[in-house]
Amino acid sequence: MKSNHNQENQGTEKKVHEAEEFRVRCAKMEKLRAQGIEPWPLAKQVTTTCAQIHTAFVENDEKEYMLAGRIVTIREHGKTIFVTMHDQSGALQLYVKSDIIGQEQFDIFKHDIDLGDVIWCAGHTFRTKMGEITLKVTAWTLLSKCLRPLPDKFHGIADIEIKYRHRYLDLMTNEESRERFVRRSQIIRAMRTYFYDHNWMEVETPMLHPIPGGAIARPFVTHHNALSMDLYLRIAPELYLKRLIIGGFERVFEINRSFRNEGISTKHNPEFTTVEYYIAHHDYHFMMTFTEHMIKYVTQQITGISRIMFGDRELNFDAPFARMTMQEAVAHYGDIAVTDLTPERIGTVVKAKKIDIPASASWGLMLNALFEHCVESALIQPTFITEFPVEVSPLAKKNPSNPLIVDRFELFIMGMELSNGFNELNDPFDQAERFKEQARQHAEGNKEAHYYDAEYIMALEYGLPPAVGAAIGIDRLTMLLTNAHSIRDVILFPTLKNK
Repeated sequence: MKSNHNQENQGTEKKVHEAEEFRVRCAKMEKLRAQGIEPWPLAKQVTTTCAQIHTAFVENDEKEYMLAGRIVTIREHGKTIFVTMHDQSGALQLYVKSDIIGQEQFDIFKHDIDLGDVIWCAGHTFRTKMGEITLKVTAWTLLSKCLRPLPDKFHGIADIEIKYRHRYLDLMTNEESRERFVRRSQIIRAMRTYFYDHNWMEVETPMLHPIPGGAIARPFVTHHNALSMDLYLRIAPELYLKRLIIGGFERVFEINRSFRNEGISTKHNPEFTTVEYYIAHHDYHFMMTFTEHMIKYVTQQITGISRIMFGDRELNFDAPFARMTMQEAVAHYGDIAVTDLTPERIGTVVKAKKIDIPASASWGLMLNALFEHCVESALIQPTFITEFPVEVSPLAKKNPSNPLIVDRFELFIMGMELSNGFNELNDPFDQAERFKEQARQHAEGNKEAHYYDAEYIMALEYGLPPAVGAAIGIDRLTMLLTNAHSIRDVILFPTLKNK
């Protein structure tokens, strides 16, 4: 109880301090305006960045540089002030001296400029006695007054809630976080390059769907007033991308958001980013190889190496990715004899493992339950799992030799599903029957089951050529390539519960 009381006191003291700091800074803002200085003026010309000054530095350079950024440290030494300024490229030390800028400008800087203020400045570069490249400021202007105190840059934001809810503060004070989102952008760019280099076409499909579909998940529902109809945020773009294959675009990909009305965890966010990609006249074996090569390419482009650390584990992206059927994986990781995974005996195994699933469940649902229970978390190195049960794959084509399974794969790394792909079901009669079964499950209370999509069935009746599609979770790939252990660390503004 004493500890909680101390924490409450510290929290109260912090809020009082922040309120007082806000009041003081507002008073400075009013003082500046009284002197005819606008605290939030129009932009001024910027000719360089902090990083470019470091790169281009030469001794006795007479060139004038103009740049802008946020003040993160201030150190006063009499008639001299040393400032650290940050822009997107990095940091630079500024040297502000009264003899150079004039006493009036120096006094304004000294008394009315705070940590967090955004300034413009011009000057010449030199190297200090300590060897630090520095800009000798000859002119400066306030661009944006910061009215609230910044978090302690040297200790970062300890409160995870603040880190995610006020990401801009995290980016100001946490270089690791900034670099993580730079890498995320680079990952998407590298992925696009790989698709373009292999002659794929980038497309955009609707975010608002009249019928939810494309994956087994519960949708978000919204309403369009003018059309007086319910619409659904897309679960996946799959059914629209396959319409494009029918229309004659034989290699298409889309990088965009999808939305699923499900739980939040370190691996799940209600809105997330994927790349989905489809190609005609190929099968899922081709797609596994294509996906593997693309992930290896992106990893090499981003990290420069093929073996990366995730926590205390080394992930090997150099070796060929392992491939196992779901039955093989359940037998291996669950220490179960393959002969015990037959339709006649699998129920006994499920019961022995104490898995909560109805006794009337089909063989496929039981096999999938065993996989989730025994295997997923054990798949550390990149591993493709193939031959999924038809019951959990309503849009995938059946294996011609075994109607209980479909030609599908999922790629797992560090116990996370990273990619999902399969031969596309193009038989309109088979697809209609599966939609009917999904609709029956939905009517019985399964909110994640598909609806019956008559428009998509009509599209299939015009002839979907043999095709294969896949998707990669970009958020999870970014987690792996930036050593982030929560999906919230790689999404700039993750979904949070209202305060």
